[in-house]
Amino acid sequence: MMNPGGTTATSPASAAHRLLPGLTCVVAGTGAAYAVALLLPGLSALTAAVVLGACVGNLPVLPAAMRPGLQWATRRLLRAGVVLLGLQLAVEHVLDLGTGPVLAVALTVAISFLGTLGLGRLLGVSRGLAVLVATGFSICGASAIAAMESVVRREDEDVATAIALVTVYGGLAIVAVPLCGPLLGLTGVEQGAWAGLSVHEVAQVVAAASPAGAAAVATAAVVKLSRVVVLAPMVAGVSLAERRNAPPRRDRRPPLVPLFVLGFLAMVAVRTLGVLPEPVLDASRTVTTLLLAGALFGLGCSVRIGALLRTGPRALLLGLLSTLLVGLTAFAMLRLLG
Repeated sequence: MMNPGGTTATSPASAAHRLLPGLTCVVAGTGAAYAVALLLPGLSALTAAVVLGACVGNLPVLPAAMRPGLQWATRRLLRAGVVLLGLQLAVEHVLDLGTGPVLAVALTVAISFLGTLGLGRLLGVSRGLAVLVATGFSICGASAIAAMESVVRREDEDVATAIALVTVYGGLAIVAVPLCGPLLGLTGVEQGAWAGLSVHEVAQVVAAASPAGAAAVATAAVVKLSRVVVLAPMVAGVSLAERRNAPPRRDRRPPLVPLFVLGFLAMVAVRTLGVLPEPVLDASRTVTTLLLAGALFGLGCSVRIGALLRTGPRALLLGLLSTLLVGLTAFAMLRLLG
């Protein structure tokens, strides 16, 4: 069938048929990742999804017919998940922390992000990987990486590597924070604030703060979500930088501000207005996790393990140095401003 411009038109039915094999694979992979996260609470569904996707994508028998659906899921589900992530944030929760902790969050994120970019340059790591690691470690782990990967020039292996580093070093932080907190003279609540400022994934933050008690966990969760507020301006800023450095052809330049970032901010406004009942907010958290897990599963399927392994030593060192930078900066901010 030809449209007036002389190109072949694709009917909705044929497009759906073309996407169905890949989308079926995404649904199965997302369900498996969610089940793994339920069995292993310290491991997020997003991390499990990208690992499972990489395993599936490297199978020699993966049908080529799955590729269109996998690519569609990576693009569309990612943006929808980031938009819904905004429903987890209310501005008053951030303001309730007070001026000192809010400033501590802002400075920790800024110093960690810029410092990790500098470390990446010193280690000779690709810019795309350095930006993704800086975003994930300074803001909110795999969710932040998923949002940033759509606006920065990077390889698929960079995304998988960054999420792997979040898993490795976030897992170590679960053990390190409860051990080091008392040695550094931190009270239980201060230990929770330190976990919220420095640990990568939300699940990892809760696990790291749990030994210090319920008050520490509550403090850690609020501080952690305050870091997530920085996600939108960070992605928008990188998008502007990428747009400025992109080739002159307009169709290749990133948008001035990605629409999904505006959607994220709109959802923050909705949550702040308090118009949604708690059951809807609870459901949105689950849907957000499933959407982002589906997107990262699709992305993982495009990763080639051989190329990923070749980036190993320098990437591991970057993750270690960035973790130390975030942890030490967070501790200093707590002492100065907390």
